[in-house]
Amino acid sequence: MSPVIRAAIFQTAWTGDKESMIKVHEQAVRDAAAQGAQVLCFQELFYGPYFCQVQDPEFYAYAEAVPDGPIVRRFQDLAREHGIVLVLPMYEEEQPGVLYNTAAVIDADGSYLGKYRKTHIPQVKGFWEKFYFRPGNSGWPVFDTAVGKIGVYICYDRHFPEGWRALGLEGAQIVFNPSATSRGLSRYLWQLEQPAAAVANEYFVGAINRVGVEEYGDNDFYGTSYFVDPEGRFVGEVADDKAPELVVRDLDIAKLREVRDRWQFYRDRAPQAYEPLTRP
Repeated sequence: MSPVIRAAIFQTAWTGDKESMIKVHEQAVRDAAAQGAQVLCFQELFYGPYFCQVQDPEFYAYAEAVPDGPIVRRFQDLAREHGIVLVLPMYEEEQPGVLYNTAAVIDADGSYLGKYRKTHIPQVKGFWEKFYFRPGNSGWPVFDTAVGKIGVYICYDRHFPEGWRALGLEGAQIVFNPSATSRGLSRYLWQLEQPAAAVANEYFVGAINRVGVEEYGDNDFYGTSYFVDPEGRFVGEVADDKAPELVVRDLDIAKLREVRDRWQFYRDRAPQAYEPLTRP
């Protein structure tokens, strides 16, 4: 494995229909691969609008099987063609009426490695997610990909430190956080929480957010996607707050050992003292 991973994240606006949205993301794969990217993560619920601004059962139709649905298969072919690892945040139907906010992970040879299901599900104005998703039951998997150990945390999950730490304990080197977050409600947290998680857990974080105002509500998604290193520093510039953008950055994996040797957070944990954290 190379000591430097060229990683990519892609923020974009809702196009108005599912098929054109998929094609925008297919082109993003090609563009990322052309720039030498080895891994690419999309935004939350990447092929649709952020329909959780309303509560309407018509949007259940966006869900499909993971990994046996057509979208995963379509991107498996693309991953194989371009030799790139893909993280696909999707709406998953396990069976009728059992639906999850899920990220499928595809290796560079097109093989399906597994999925993460969003654990923490909000239910507040403009983010009516309990109407659409069950809480995830996947635990905190870390995927051993062609470019290294990849973890996923999804949007609202980022407010909960426990999952960040669990991913670190499982050996994650990069954790992607695909999101749909809007101006006002949590903007002040966007450039605070993920850098703090990267520092506390000593890995890289890729934070992805969509852009624009969609027809289902007045949430103004502000983009500003970025990578942050385990010292809490942005890797390159933060993305635009209004326009679609493919962000490609080189992540120096040697930085992980440097930081972990300096700050022995994993050595100095005291799990025997944490029993109160598991009380309901």
